[in-house]
Amino acid sequence: MFSRIALITLVFLTTPGAAAETPSRIVSINLCADQLLLALADRDQIVALSPYATDSAMSFFANEANNFRHDAGDAETVIGLHPDLVFAGRFTKRATRDLLTRLGYRVVLLDPARSIDQSIEQIREVAEIVGHPDRGEALVAVIEAARADAALRAGAGFSAALYQRRGYVTGGGTLTDDLMATLQLTNAGGTLAGGTGGFVPLERIVAERPDVLVVQSAAPPADDQGSALLAHPALAALYPLSRRIVLPERLTVCGGPSLPEAFDWLADEVLRVQLAP
Repeated sequence: MFSRIALITLVFLTTPGAAAETPSRIVSINLCADQLLLALADRDQIVALSPYATDSAMSFFANEANNFRHDAGDAETVIGLHPDLVFAGRFTKRATRDLLTRLGYRVVLLDPARSIDQSIEQIREVAEIVGHPDRGEALVAVIEAARADAALRAGAGFSAALYQRRGYVTGGGTLTDDLMATLQLTNAGGTLAGGTGGFVPLERIVAERPDVLVVQSAAPPADDQGSALLAHPALAALYPLSRRIVLPERLTVCGGPSLPEAFDWLADEVLRVQLAP
């Protein structure tokens, strides 16, 4: 795991700068664009990141993002930064996107990556836009190596439900579903929730009993009713830690540069559960 992360960093530090025509003042108002810029752009190209960039629960590069301005959320802030390129998400507040477009700013919208291959395509797209396609190819190579290694370590044979606060279960057609499939984890979410997911009553989980639960934290805080559900005694009895696979949200919410660690992490978790008494 360390060697892959180190390689990503080394590629960034040693790749020659882009040509003069590449954007020189880039602002991101989207968490996933934050991650891609930190992995692919020159440091001096990045003017500001989104407010979520430093959220350690969701941002893979939270520590690195602290070195940049990270308050680009509304149109007024972005305008004051005089960018020549703005990255936004497809679900970024539409009024913000529309205002920036009407004012003549170049706005690039990123769709959520719903598979590993889609994430790889997005890496290449962003790397080309920021003027560093070679960095994109280097990152893709690291991801592909991690995917191949994870597939070789596969063989879990478990049915698994990705269970989140308030009882939301992730179905098929998602990035996490693709990660699970690489490790031969059968996603029970498609049966439980259908489509890309939905809310599933605790009683249904208990009745269907997938082999393991995939959760975002080994000991989630019971801050409200939604998170307290994950600590319910019925779940604790059926799914102790030996039957829970922990997959932090920061590794899966965006994909991109987090994917090598996501593959390694998930493979280690599958092995831990396999070896549990």
